[in-house]
Amino acid sequence: MAERMKPMGMDRALSSKMGAKYDPQAEAEVRHWFKQLLNEDIGEGSMTVEKNLKDGILLIKLLQKLYDGTPNLPPECNNIKLKYNTSTAPFKQMENIELFLKGANAYGVPDNSLFQTVDLYEGRNMAMVIATILQVGTEAQRNGFQGETAGNKPVEKNVRDFSYAQLKSGHGTVGLQAGTNKLDSQKGMTAMGAVRHISDIRADKFDKTSEGVITLQAGTNQWASQKGMTAIGAVRHISDLKVSQACQEGQATISLQSGTNKFDSQKGTRGFGAVRHISDIRADDLLLEGTDKISPVISYTGGDSQKGMRGFGAQRHVSDIKITDLAEEYCKKTGFKPPKPVIQSETTEQTPVVTVDETE
Repeated sequence: MAERMKPMGMDRALSSKMGAKYDPQAEAEVRHWFKQLLNEDIGEGSMTVEKNLKDGILLIKLLQKLYDGTPNLPPECNNIKLKYNTSTAPFKQMENIELFLKGANAYGVPDNSLFQTVDLYEGRNMAMVIATILQVGTEAQRNGFQGETAGNKPVEKNVRDFSYAQLKSGHGTVGLQAGTNKLDSQKGMTAMGAVRHISDIRADKFDKTSEGVITLQAGTNQWASQKGMTAIGAVRHISDLKVSQACQEGQATISLQSGTNKFDSQKGTRGFGAVRHISDIRADDLLLEGTDKISPVISYTGGDSQKGMRGFGAQRHVSDIKITDLAEEYCKKTGFKPPKPVIQSETTEQTPVVTVDETE
């Protein structure tokens, strides 16, 4: 038979993980059980145990001993013929292991507690092999085997019948999974955030001197506070004092925390965009000469304007003058003489005479 390739990569990591589950104490218990029943030594260590149990002969001999010493043998065991093969052929040895697994299952070992054939023959999971043998010892105890046993004690059913009165009595008890009402509780709390008392006491037993003191958990009123503040943003007094005790000189001064009135302010402003006065003056103190002028802050009327514009794209005059005045001024500057107007009669048509200036 060809040898299987050694595990690599993840298979090697899983093999190492299963090898770490091998319990030397469980191995010692199995070794002692084989010594007591069969007078055979399976050795010490996982590799030695694998070598001695690999052919399956000792495992079948163990089942034969258990079948013979169990008076209450399960009916399924009657269909199992425990006869091992001494051949050294690999498939014959694996048949012995398969026969042991079938006999153990018929004896009462559940399927999920049985190891696979390769776990023993190839030494893949020796921890599972030891656990299966111990489970066989547990089923031997359950079936009443008359001899040495191994493994944990079997779990038996413990059916209990409770009366209706016993079941009803537990309705008034809160299980510990839901909490307990035997220790400190919120009994006596009147509102969310109220003080929690360690012991239930009456209000008239409180010390009157402590009613004016706030506990440190809730804060303190021994230092600076907001006492005397009337609105958000009001002045905060370092000490509580009466208004009559305040210095009259400081009533016209705003603290730097709230701002200052020592520099420019908006006092006297009548509307958005109005002129801001550096000093507060009265309207009757203004010069009358400046009433017909618009401040440069708002606009300026000293230069060109659109006064006289008749429509979109019309000619813009620098100053509002008549056209006749403009013609006379042009003639004076250039020396141009305008032609005299010609009066035409109603009967005869005359060609207009154009006078040409000799200087031109």
